[in-house]
Amino acid sequence: MNELQGLIIQFEDCWERKLWHQLTDALIEFFNHPGSAKQRLPFYKVFILKFADKINQLKLVDLGLKAATQCRDTQERLSFLQDLAEKVDSEDSQDAHVYATVAGALTKLNLEDNEGARKDLDKAEKILEHFDSVETKVHAAFYRTNATYYQAEEDFASYYRNALLYLACIDLTTLSDKERKARAYDLGIAALISDSIYNFGELLQHPILGALTGDLSWLHDLLLAFNRGDLAAYEKLSNHVKSNDMLSDHQVEIQQKIYLAALTEAVFRRPPHQRAMSFEAIEADTKVKHNEIEHLVMKALSLGLVKGTIDEVDELVNFTWVQPRVLDMGQIASMSQRLGEWGENVNKLGNWIEATGQDIWAP
Repeated sequence: MNELQGLIIQFEDCWERKLWHQLTDALIEFFNHPGSAKQRLPFYKVFILKFADKINQLKLVDLGLKAATQCRDTQERLSFLQDLAEKVDSEDSQDAHVYATVAGALTKLNLEDNEGARKDLDKAEKILEHFDSVETKVHAAFYRTNATYYQAEEDFASYYRNALLYLACIDLTTLSDKERKARAYDLGIAALISDSIYNFGELLQHPILGALTGDLSWLHDLLLAFNRGDLAAYEKLSNHVKSNDMLSDHQVEIQQKIYLAALTEAVFRRPPHQRAMSFEAIEADTKVKHNEIEHLVMKALSLGLVKGTIDEVDELVNFTWVQPRVLDMGQIASMSQRLGEWGENVNKLGNWIEATGQDIWAP
């Protein structure tokens, strides 16, 4: 390991000349090398702690996190990280303190101490709220651990939001193919079974979904079917819902969600001046039983997916607004057609006004 020997010689030179910045960078290079694994923890305890207060505290935590991977077990790792968080808990290094605290919270989650992890994450969040700016990796660590916590607690909406925020903080190319696939799968499942996510546009635009290929391509197709409110496509994919443990446990809610998607798509397809829909028309578009139409519409109204009023006597719904959504090529083509029709109507109106008012316009 001539490469590592050269770095160790560089350590000694920088140490004697008190070149702390150069020493830190050389140590990070050393710790990042796979061949240094067994030496990281001894180096940290015997060497780095001697000048820990003289180097960048965020980089100190980076070194500490690498060293912690060599602890004998998870409990020892937690103690190490708690000591590290305490060491960098000063007024000038709160970003490093958050970084180490979040790492400790992730370790607590591995020990199934969810309550302890939540306390650490809440503490970290309060500190982050007072920062004008902080290095992206600190936010990434926070959102990643927060997402892991919410996934363990089966709070799928919170997991979804934090997982997307984590992905926004990192370069996707730094994730392995396996991890990208796992992230895409977990996000897709969370979106489908969450009781508060009804718009998949942000997820469908995210490049992480490109990992849903091969044996997971059905999940990508299912998300697209929900975005289009496509009942026929959903029926073709329903076997995947039944055979997936997570989805089958929420099958009733997922069925309700596709009906709502079909309703909003039916409203969206109609021009604004033709959005008064009878219960029969809604039944035809959503395949929902006639006596369940009112409940479906009220659900859509309460969720803010649409706005309008229900005439129970005439069994008519006057929709005035539908939630904006990400459009696929078919929906864009439909909108283009409607814009063309609107342009034709404007021209007809202009021609009629011109013909009718000739006497007025004439000089």
